[in-house]
Amino acid sequence: MYFLPGLHVTDSGQVLVCGYLTHTVVQVDRDGRQILAEVVTENNGVILPLSVYYSKHTRSIIVGMRNNTDITVFKEQ
Repeated sequence: MYFLPGLHVTDSGQVLVCGYLTHTVVQVDRDGRQILAEVVTENNGVILPLSVYYSKHTRSIIVGMRNNTDITVFKEQ
């Protein structure tokens, strides 16, 4: 089974992508060719991320993962 990466474009135009096999959520450039930053990683508890969303209201990143029935919320620092 193949998994397409979860993707979210914030209101400010930042592109967030789930790295399913790398256990990361990264920010990429608008063309999707270059990783600009690792946003959250396995060290933060991310395992097999499937979906990502940034809430400007709570200033947090919400990540859904394959092996977890819960969502994980990371507050912006």
